[in-house]
Amino acid sequence: MEAPHNSPAAEVPEGAESRTADGEAVTVRMTVESPEEMRELGRRLARVLAPGDLVMLTGELGAGKTTLTRGLGEGLGVRGAVTSPTFVIARVHPSLADGPALVHVDAYRLGGGLDEMEDLDLDVSLPDSVVVVEWGDGKVEELSDDRLQVFIGRAVGDTDDERREVTLVGIGARWAGLRAELA
Repeated sequence: MEAPHNSPAAEVPEGAESRTADGEAVTVRMTVESPEEMRELGRRLARVLAPGDLVMLTGELGAGKTTLTRGLGEGLGVRGAVTSPTFVIARVHPSLADGPALVHVDAYRLGGGLDEMEDLDLDVSLPDSVVVVEWGDGKVEELSDDRLQVFIGRAVGDTDDERREVTLVGIGARWAGLRAELA
């Protein structure tokens, strides 16, 4: 996996880039060359995640959202195979050690925003778990002032179908040290 750099990455919506108190952008961009590197990125991210963290994943079908989450699960040491929760909407993977559970949500089929998400009681799970929501834009932002948004896209003009541009955007004070934490 290449070190973070400033090349074009997955499409990041206007205003998604947050800034720390000193005005520095809390954005990390990187190129991921393969599904195994996407899993490794998930394992690296797991080292910086803590109970109460909300991670939102955005990317087209097949971009690598579930592969990244699989790596998160490995890094967090949770029970059960991490697979796409598309048809069950949410899966809870309890910790096998002393860490937080992983709550993996696929909000693709949910259209009603936070109302439908409230039925999942994510606000109850959030303080004790790491909650990862695929397709959560416009649906879960109200769960936490601090969140990590991960945008995954195919590399622009690239013929390598496995290469991805990943942009991590830390929103809120929790993510002020994101670059240093991933180093």
